[in-house]
Amino acid sequence: MRGPRRVHGVAALALALALGVGACGEKKEEETPAASSDSGAAAEKDCGKVTLNEQAWAGSTANTYIAKAVLEDKLGCEVEVTKIAEIPVFQAMADGKVDAVLEDWQHTDEYAKYIEEAGTVVDGGPLGVEGHIGWFVPKYVIDENPEFATWEGLKGKEDLFKTAESGDQGMFLGGDPGYVQKDKELIKALGLNLKHVTAGAEPAQVARWTQAIKQKKPVLFYWYTPQFYNQQYELAEVKLPERTPDCKDDAKSGGDLEQYKCAYDVTVIEKLFSKKFAEGGSPAYDVLKKMELTNEDQDAVAKAIAGDKEDPEEAGAAWVTENADKVEAWLN
Repeated sequence: MRGPRRVHGVAALALALALGVGACGEKKEEETPAASSDSGAAAEKDCGKVTLNEQAWAGSTANTYIAKAVLEDKLGCEVEVTKIAEIPVFQAMADGKVDAVLEDWQHTDEYAKYIEEAGTVVDGGPLGVEGHIGWFVPKYVIDENPEFATWEGLKGKEDLFKTAESGDQGMFLGGDPGYVQKDKELIKALGLNLKHVTAGAEPAQVARWTQAIKQKKPVLFYWYTPQFYNQQYELAEVKLPERTPDCKDDAKSGGDLEQYKCAYDVTVIEKLFSKKFAEGGSPAYDVLKKMELTNEDQDAVAKAIAGDKEDPEEAGAAWVTENADKVEAWLN
């Protein structure tokens, strides 16, 4: 999230096998374990190369480098990290160019196309992290204007958020254009006098609203949880209309404007795998399928990487060392 990161693969550890291992993974007595003795059953098979895709936000970086540390240290895999955007990565998985995405915010159209229809991508189940998108303001804005706790309180007072870019309207600072969002539609559906302004990718958006906070200015913006910045800044969420069965969260899917007139849903973050990887017999698939993190786990590593500027490899490896019991459960 904070600029280019090192993504060099680590050369595979040598696997000393007296006899080959079949697809069923049956262990032969003559085998020599490929990785450390506490690596569990998964380390009994040849791992080979695994390609993980890192998305454009700090939480995804955290997941990716935790997984990279486990696969390299415990299974002897050669791990490559790619950086393909949220939607194009589905085709990359279908083509076998990416093996795993460890944080997907449930892109329903792509699920229908690649998982349900084509069968080229496999749903790997929940990561354990729950995500939520919403409208946020600095807490001091709510303290000074308690009515802004809900969207109704914004109506008629939008000019508090005016900037040079928004003219006579209040400014709504939108999220990264590649993210799931519906804020232009929501603003229109709610009849708010707000102008949707996009700063660009997430780092540029973060720079805008953090600068406003440093200057104690009011700012209304697209944001989400989990996010390590939420530990550094006191933010408050503006309550949006209750959800209905027809609610939609991604404007790219089209539909009636009224379908976007609701709060964003709480999203169970999913893991996704290419069919080729899922059916290829790699022990890495079994480990990644069992991989689970909490919001707190992710935030801690994301903060170390993006906030404290630690090397992603080192931050991921440190978490693995400090959470040996959790990792062991993925390996057995």
